[in-house]
Amino acid sequence: MERQLSLVLAYYCSGHGYGHATRVSALVRQILLLNGHTAAKGFCWSVRVHIVSSAPKHIFREAIDVGAQYRNANIDPVIVQPLAYRVDRERSVVVLKAFLEAKAQILAHEMCWLKNVGADCVLSDAAFIGCLAANQIGIPSILVTNFTFDSVYSYLTSAIIDSPTEESHESHHQLHALVPDKPVPEEVLRPLVEQICTGYRCADLLLRLPGYIPIPSFFLRPPLPSSNWVDPLTNRFRDDVFASLTQSFHDQLHPSIPYPSSILSPKPKPPRQVIPIPLLVRPRSHSISTHTGRSTLLSSIGIPHYLHDPSKTKILVVSFGGQVFRRPNGSKSGSTSPTPAHSPRQSKDLSIQQGTVGREHSKLLASKLDSLRFPRIASPFNFHVHEREYALSVSDSLATASHLWIPGAPPVSKPVPMRDGAGFTTSTSSDDDTDDEVYFDAEEEIRDDDQELEEQFDALPRLLPDSTWIAIVCGVSKDQWNSTDTPDNDLPGGFYIAPRDVYMPDLTATGDVLLGKLGYGTVAECVDSCTPFVYVSRPLFIEEHGLRHLLATDGVGIELEREKYEAGDWAGAVSEAYALGKEKRDKLSMGSRQQGTIDSETAGVKVAQTVLEWANKWR
Repeated sequence: MERQLSLVLAYYCSGHGYGHATRVSALVRQILLLNGHTAAKGFCWSVRVHIVSSAPKHIFREAIDVGAQYRNANIDPVIVQPLAYRVDRERSVVVLKAFLEAKAQILAHEMCWLKNVGADCVLSDAAFIGCLAANQIGIPSILVTNFTFDSVYSYLTSAIIDSPTEESHESHHQLHALVPDKPVPEEVLRPLVEQICTGYRCADLLLRLPGYIPIPSFFLRPPLPSSNWVDPLTNRFRDDVFASLTQSFHDQLHPSIPYPSSILSPKPKPPRQVIPIPLLVRPRSHSISTHTGRSTLLSSIGIPHYLHDPSKTKILVVSFGGQVFRRPNGSKSGSTSPTPAHSPRQSKDLSIQQGTVGREHSKLLASKLDSLRFPRIASPFNFHVHEREYALSVSDSLATASHLWIPGAPPVSKPVPMRDGAGFTTSTSSDDDTDDEVYFDAEEEIRDDDQELEEQFDALPRLLPDSTWIAIVCGVSKDQWNSTDTPDNDLPGGFYIAPRDVYMPDLTATGDVLLGKLGYGTVAECVDSCTPFVYVSRPLFIEEHGLRHLLATDGVGIELEREKYEAGDWAGAVSEAYALGKEKRDKLSMGSRQQGTIDSETAGVKVAQTVLEWANKWR
C-alpha cells in the first residue's frame, strides 16, 4: 500500500473581479486532480484545499466539484468601479481605510482558522491578509498573481484624469458629479499602501503569471508610488519600468520577513523566490473544437442553424462582466436556456439623428439616477462595493429605440440605420407623396454619385462591420432577460443574448472577435483560444499595462476609444481585430485548437506540481 504525503492548503482569493476566481479555480482543480498520483518514491499525494474568498461560491464550481472546500469571508478590500472602465478613487480609499481599521481583528480570526484546519501552506491571489496570517503562525505562503493591490491603490495618486467622453458628456455629467475623479494626495495613500505592501512582503514564493506588472513587495525596483511608473502624456509604462520587467530576478528581491520570535520551535523561513508560470485558464470543452460542438453551443443560445457556418457568419462576443462562472450541465458546451425566440428584434425607430441621441441619452440616465444606492459600511466586515450596486443596470431593458445597454457598461448610442441590414434595417416607405419624391431624388443621387455616398456611409458609426456578422451579448441579468419580451425593447438586428451561465471559455473560442474591458480572465481566455480582443481601456487600473503587453506579444488586442464605444462605432475596430487575428486563427485547424486545450491543461498540471513540491518542502 502506498504511503501518503498529506498536505492542507488554504487558498485566499480576492473578491475583486472574476479573473482571480477563474484562475484560482483552475489551479485548485489541477492540484486536487493530483490526489493519488505519485509524489515521490513510495509516496502519493493526499491534498485538501480550502478556498477563502468573498467571491460567490458558484464561481469556484470546477474546484468544488473535485473536492475543494469553500469559506465565504471578507479578506480584502476592493477598488470601487461605478462603470466597467471607471474607478471611484474617493470611495475606494474609504473602503480601504475601513478594511485596515479592522485588519487586526480579521488577522486574528484568520490565524485561528488556519490553525484549526491544520494548514501547511497558504496560497493567495492576491489578498495580502492571507500572507500576513501565514507568517504570523509560522507557515509558508505563495503569491499566485500578475499584480498586487498595493500598486493598484498607489496608482490612485495618478495625475491622469478619467473624464467623461465628449460623445456622452451631457449624459455622464450627472454621473461624473456623483463619482468625481481627482487624484488622491500621496500623503493620504502612502501609509495605507505601506500596510498592504508589508502584508505581501510576508509571502515567500511568487508564481508570476503572464500579463504581469512590477510587484513592489518582491522587487526592489521600481519602487512605489506606482503613479511614477506611467508617463502621463502617453499613458504607458516608462522605458525604465519596462526594462525592469525583463531583468534577472537575482539580487533584486526584498529580503524575507522572518517568522515572529514568539513561535515555539519555528521552522526555517524559505528564501524568497520568483518563478514565472504560464497562463492559468479554465479548459475549453473537448466538443467545442468540433463543428457539432460549436453548433450545439450556438443553438443553445438561440442562434438559427443557418448562421452556424463559420465560413458565412462571423461572431462578435460582447462581454463586460457579469457571467456566472460555472460549466453548465448536459453537453458542457452550451448555455442552459436559449435567447427568447423573437430575438433579434428589429429597431422600430429608424430615423435616429445625432442631435437627438445625446438628449435622449441624458434623459435615460438621469431618469435612473434616483435609483442608485451606494452601500454603507455597516460593520467592520462589510467592505465590498460591487459594480452592480452602481449604475451598471440603470436600464432594465437591454435596448430602447435609441440605446443599447450592455450589462456592466455605460449606455451605447444606437447608430443611424445601416443599408445592408447589419445591426439595423432601413425604411424606404412613406405615406406622404412629398416624401416619395425626396426618396426617388435620393435614389437618383446615389446613381449619380455613388462613390461619394459610399464614403459618407462608411464614415457613419456602425455596431457591426456588415451583414455577415452577428453579436452575442453576455452577462444579462434576470430582469434584462425578462425585458426582451416587453414591447419597448429594441435589440438591434443580428444581436443575440447568452444566458449568464454560458461557459465563457467555449463561447470565447467560438467567437471571431471579443469586445469588452481589459481583465485577466478575458485576456487569458482570448490568448489561449487565439480570439482577437477589442478592449475599452481602464486608465486608472494599472494592471491593464501588463495585460496590454500580453495581448501585444501573445495575442491580438485592439483598443476601442471610449468615445467610439459609447457612440456605437464598433465596426472599424472589430474589422481591424478580425483581420489581424485571422492569420493566426487560420493556422489553427480544429485539431490544433484541441491541442491548445491539452497544452493549457499540461501547463496547469506542472504549476500544480510546483506548488505541492514547494509546500511539502517548506511546511
